[in-house]
Amino acid sequence: MADTPAPIQVGVRRNLLIDDFLIQRMEGELALRLHHPRPRELAIVHDEAWEGTGCGYHSVFRDGDVYRMYYKAWHLRVSEGKLDGGAHPLYCCYAESDDGIHWRKPHLQQHAFGGQRANNIVMASGVVGDLHVDPGHPAVFKDANPDAPAEARYKAILRSSKPNGLLVFQSPDGLHWSPFHNAPILRLQGAFDSQNLAFWDPRIGKYRAYWRVFTAGTITDDQWKPAGYRAIRTAVSDNLVDWNQATNLTYVDSPEVQLYTNAVQVYHRAPHVLIGFPTRYIDRGPSATMQQLPDVKNRKLRASSNPRYGYALTDGLFMTSRDGVHFKRWNESFLRPGPERPGTWHYGAHYLAWGVVETASELPGAPAELSLYATENYWHGKGSALRRYTLRLDGFVSASATARGGELLTKTMTFDGSRLDLNFASSAAGTLRVEIQNAAGEPLPGYALKDCISQFGDSVARSVRWKEHEDVQELVGQPVRLRFVLQDADLYSFQFVKQTKEKASP
Repeated sequence: MADTPAPIQVGVRRNLLIDDFLIQRMEGELALRLHHPRPRELAIVHDEAWEGTGCGYHSVFRDGDVYRMYYKAWHLRVSEGKLDGGAHPLYCCYAESDDGIHWRKPHLQQHAFGGQRANNIVMASGVVGDLHVDPGHPAVFKDANPDAPAEARYKAILRSSKPNGLLVFQSPDGLHWSPFHNAPILRLQGAFDSQNLAFWDPRIGKYRAYWRVFTAGTITDDQWKPAGYRAIRTAVSDNLVDWNQATNLTYVDSPEVQLYTNAVQVYHRAPHVLIGFPTRYIDRGPSATMQQLPDVKNRKLRASSNPRYGYALTDGLFMTSRDGVHFKRWNESFLRPGPERPGTWHYGAHYLAWGVVETASELPGAPAELSLYATENYWHGKGSALRRYTLRLDGFVSASATARGGELLTKTMTFDGSRLDLNFASSAAGTLRVEIQNAAGEPLPGYALKDCISQFGDSVARSVRWKEHEDVQELVGQPVRLRFVLQDADLYSFQFVKQTKEKASP
């Protein structure tokens, strides 16, 4: 007889239903459903002379009361048979916001452009000591390592223009930068021609890096002959300098596709989970349908330089991992190109920024929501742009039931806490109930389905009640299963919570 798996220890952590890690089985008309962010306003337009139509690789994070944004500044000039990316050097620029919605470009007075320093350039191309700095592939983060010194509280991962590798820069304030290490890292281990990133993972107490590789071909300091698929590689480090355990990501039930950026990050509301938003690249070639997409004239102009510039498309995917190497990648698009309009449905559009932040809802009294940001208006005009998108908290994937209803049974787990909170939404006629079972699948006295008060509404933190009580503290440490029964409802996450319940969330 096979050994019984040990109960999963969930403690008081928030549990997202983004994969089957906690799921024993699903029955009836219930399945995991991928959700899609809603487009909002343009967050920022890159129309300054030192920016341009090739701006991208955005990093966004909240830092106390300020939201920070860093991005590549690049201008592309397209003409018949030619693409010119040398209108000005590559820069890394900075923007900030008080709410994550309205953004400003402060004049930092650090780097001259056109003889003036009134710009938001925070890092420029050039030689710093022995380092040849390419700031056009930046990933910037506030280091969550508790041992990071004050002068290195902020880190930037840049590309080394020569030799092949990545550079680590540091800053005490996110504005004034200097080398963290005096040589490239990850030498000859990738193509690095994308947004290459690193961050502190508190779960393992190490840094993780994710960067762009090709699965075949040759890339050295002197040769650029990539082949195969564009893929993502990862490694871990104690110090951001010495890296080990380098390996390509693997995926559950996903075909090989071309992946550009990866945007892997710790999800701040459930830091034991990694989420990512890789950009999918598809070269569809010329066709009658391609000619029906927006901006045919400019599409043909780009294709005259290189066919893929005109006929390739990009969109955003969603993936998640528990160990940083093996990912569940949803094969359906997370961020579709959307309604056909100028500045969309082309190569370079819909690259999701690295960083998901909480922002206020536009609906008075509603809870905060997640803001994500993605590129559009690439290639032509004065400058590309970044659009904000929103999603409910934890709203990437849900266990979603039709009106006919369905059930989800978890694997055996142990928890800590005094109540069970749900992030869920139903229709006016929908319902959600929870039964707590023992490890053998038998309802525990007082926590059976018939005892559960039927829940309906739309809340990010609704406490479950059984016969007018919500206290589950007597079950702490016991192996239990949760049986969720839904009708016309979605369950996004659940959490056992210790503290006394405050005012109910909307």
